Formats: sequence, structure tokens, C-alpha cells
Amino acid sequence: MGDGKPDRKLTAILAADVVGYSKLMGEDDAGTLAEYSRLKKDLIHPLIADHQGRVVNIVGDATLAEFPSVVDAVACAQAWHRSIADNADAKIGFRIGVNLGDVLVEDGQLFGNGVNVAARLEGLALSGGTCISGTVYNEVKNKTDLQFEDMGEHEVKNIAEPIRVYKILTDAPSAKASLAIPEKPSIAVLPFDNMSGDPEQEYLADGITEDLITALSKIRWFFVIARNSTFTYKGQAVDVTTVAKDLGVRYVLEGSVRKAGSRVRITAQLIDASNGHHVWAERYDRQMEDIFDLQDEMTQTIIGAVEPEISAAERARVSAKKPDNLDAWESYQRGVWHMWTYKRDHHENALKFLLRASELDPNFAPAHAYRSYVYYQRVMMAWTKDRKETLDLGMEAARKALANDKRDAVAYFAIGRIHMMQGSLDDSIAALQASVNLNPSFAQAHHGLGFALCLAGRFEEAKKANAMCERLSPRDPIIWGSLTVQTLTRILAKEYEEAVEWALKTQQCPEAAGYWPHAVMAAPLAHLGRIEEAKKEVQKLLALVPDMTLSDLADTYATKHPDGLKPYLDGLRMAGLPE
Repeated sequence: MGDGKPDRKLTAILAADVVGYSKLMGEDDAGTLAEYSRLKKDLIHPLIADHQGRVVNIVGDATLAEFPSVVDAVACAQAWHRSIADNADAKIGFRIGVNLGDVLVEDGQLFGNGVNVAARLEGLALSGGTCISGTVYNEVKNKTDLQFEDMGEHEVKNIAEPIRVYKILTDAPSAKASLAIPEKPSIAVLPFDNMSGDPEQEYLADGITEDLITALSKIRWFFVIARNSTFTYKGQAVDVTTVAKDLGVRYVLEGSVRKAGSRVRITAQLIDASNGHHVWAERYDRQMEDIFDLQDEMTQTIIGAVEPEISAAERARVSAKKPDNLDAWESYQRGVWHMWTYKRDHHENALKFLLRASELDPNFAPAHAYRSYVYYQRVMMAWTKDRKETLDLGMEAARKALANDKRDAVAYFAIGRIHMMQGSLDDSIAALQASVNLNPSFAQAHHGLGFALCLAGRFEEAKKANAMCERLSPRDPIIWGSLTVQTLTRILAKEYEEAVEWALKTQQCPEAAGYWPHAVMAAPLAHLGRIEEAKKEVQKLLALVPDMTLSDLADTYATKHPDGLKPYLDGLRMAGLPE
């Protein structure tokens, strides 16, 4: 400063010493000194420098360092402890105190109350532990994933005012190395909050949480954290990102239950913890009549919404990656993304990526299953004239899926769709029912079951199955197909007015693809005498599939009963579709 007085500054101070140093020296002074010197040279000084710190002085077993940032100081303390713990030769333990305070600087040395507080904090720490002051805690609490324990105020030697002390919980999950995120979608369901103010309602919130964990676990390609781990967070105000790192998951599902009289409001939200984005959120209001029925309904409804949302998020996550850098799971997701476009120019890419996923992991059943569905698409969208060969390839892939996992709902879904296209409706219905039984929230299986039931002439059951698909997953990429089958069901049941209403919904669906929306609109319009409108729809159909004929449709879709497809074919015939 020029006036002979020491400088003052605000800085972060780290004070550390060796635990039981005098005892260690008494037992083996030469060995202790040698090891301490090694640790200082090889670990401690490099760590301080790596965290932008400066060693102020070392007196005996005590080290004092300063840092321009309290975050760096705390990070250095934790890295220090981890390095000692990971060093197999280390027989010395340290305790550390970190403070943020005003200090005096003279000839590069630090003095004053800020230094003294750091030293007293170090004295309160256990071996391998770190204590920080309240000022440090206020600075770092929202800037780190560490967890802290409030130790209250402490009166310490030569410090006039009590100091607030926090202990860093080095044995907390977040203080450990982050768990690796599994390749397949990983999710933790946090205990739903009871917002009713009535402790008696805890059972409802806990019951829904447990049912959700169980239901998610039935989705074979999910990695789901067990109840005993997630329920350790019950009653805590937690940061979702921190929880995800603690448990090693990408997604977190959380929610609440509020009961007032006979009404229950349940909210749920799905968060991608890798970026903090809300993937999905919904609120459900229900009358509480039978608690178990309510739990079952909410579980099925929430899981039905969550599963496709996670699938969509996973597809978006891998879309920017270069194809050569994709692993089996990511190749699978890229293939599924192409598959769900229902566009012919994406068809070969869907097969390519799904085949690659199977080559990288031959035991991954869903990759085989959805490859089977791509072959199903090829026939259903009229992209091939060699239906038998295509369906044979689809059946081969579906059987590989089942061979790898006889409990996989997607495998049964795939083989059920192929059975339907091959005309084996009883086998199709059995396989699709098995898929639903394995995963009652699998919307696509409900839709597939509805299609098979429609062709079997079981129209009311078909309507209910597709309605369940739409209810479980209203944003599913297969919804346009469900609406189409709702329309076809009414055409075959000769409910033409209703069929036109459903056909309109199909055409208004953003994902509607191919010739189908026009075909299912043309047939009921023709039956209602609206021939000109019907003919326009057929012209749109033929613009997409120029060689489409009535005999193609009759050969593609077998029905349980003779002439089961007749109302559909007759309507298209009146609308001008060639024989």
C-alpha cells in the first residue's frame, strides 16, 4: 500500500492438518515424515494448484492455502480427501476447514480473523472430513451437488462471536463418484408428496409411488431404481438433478396427491435430469370411491403416458449423434425414430439402424421386435407386392425377439401384428393379449389388439381396446393408427355416420400417414351417398399408391368371418377404386 501497513482482502482460506500427527511421529517419525513429504509433493500441492489455489505456508503438519473462489476451495478439499482415500500407500488422514473472510496480507503470508476461523473449523472436522463456515455454505449451497449437515453455532477459542458450522457429508451419495448412467432409459420415482395435510393420507401417496415403480419395472427395457432407495428421500426437499446423480439415472418422476373430501387431485411430472427439462407433466382429478381401483387407474394412466414420452426423449437425444458413434441402444432408438415417421423414404434407414442394434447386441429383444414391426409396416402401408416374403422376414425377427426374452411385451406385440397380417387372427389376439398382460400400460399393444379384434368381427371389444390406447398415450406416434382402426371398426359394423366422424379425426391427426386416412374416409362417404366427396378421397389415395386395387386390400387383410371386409371394399368400389 505504500504506507507500511499490510494489505487487506477477502479470500477463501483452506486450513488442513494431519490427524494424530504427534502419535504417528512417536510411532515412526522417519516413516511419517517421508510419507507426508510424498503426499505434499505428489498430491496436495498439485491439487491446490489445479483448483487455482496458492499454498500460503506449511508449519509442521498444518497447511494453509487461499483460493479466489470458495467453490474451488471446497472442491479442492473434497478432491484432497478422495485422493488420500484412493491412494493405497497412504497411512495418513487429514481434516480440513474452509472459511471466507477478511485477511491481512504481509510478505505473502495471511493473518487475521479469517485465518483463525478456518483453523478452528479444521479442528472441528473428523478424519477425512471437512467443516465450512456459514459464509462458505451460503456461497456454495446452490453451486455444488454436495450435501451438508448443519452443526449449529460453535464458540471457539480466540473468536469473539460464535461461528455457524456445516459439515460436508462425505458419505452421502452425492459426495461419491457419480454413478454411470445405464445404456437403457434409467428412471427413479420419488415418493409422491401428500399435500392433504392429513397424515392418514400418506398411504395413498405411498401406494401410488410403489405401484408406479412396480409398473415401470415391467417395461423390460427400463432401468428402474428400487423402492428402498427412492424412499430414502421421502419427506425431504430435494433437488432432482442431485437425486439423479446420486442414483445414476437420467429421468426422475415426481408428483403429489391432494385429497379433499371425496375428490383426489394427483399431479405427476417427468424430468430429464441431464438438462433439467420437464419432459411431461399432467394433473388428474378423480372421485375417490375404491382406493385400490383409483391406484390401479392412476398407475396405468401415468405409466401409459410416461413410457412413450421417455421413448420420444431418447430418440431426440440420439438424433444429433453421428451414426458411426451410436451404440446398440442408440442405434435402436435411431431406427425406431425412422420407423415411427411412417414414411417410405425412412423405411430402409429404420431397418438399417435396427439391424445394427441387433448386431451390436444380439440379445436385445426390442431391436428384433421393432424390426419385425418395420416389415409389418411395409405390408400395411402397401410398400411391397411381395407380402409373403416380407411377413416371413417379420416373423423371423419377432421369433428372435421372443427367443431372447419371453417376458418382453414388445416381442409379443410384434409377433401379434405379423400373425394378424398372415390371417391368423386367433394367434394374433392371443399374442397381443399376452403383450397387454405383461405391460398393461403398453398403448401400442392395445391398438394392435383392437385391430385384430376388428378383423375378427368383435367390434365393441375393438373400440374399447383402441380407446385404451388413446387414453394411455394420447401423444403416441401410433395414435393416428388407432384412430384409423376406430374408423375401420365402424365401417365394418356399418356405422357409417360415426365412421365419417372418426375418419375426420384421423385426417386431422398430425402424424396421419400414407393412403389410410383417405381410404377410411372414402368408404363411409360412399355408403352415405356422398359419392363425389368419396371419389376425391380415392383420387388422393391413388396419388400416393397408384397401383392400389380392391383385390390388394382383400388379399392383405383377412377377416374371421367370410365377407368381413365387404362393407369397406364395397364403399371403396363405389368411390372408384379399381378392382
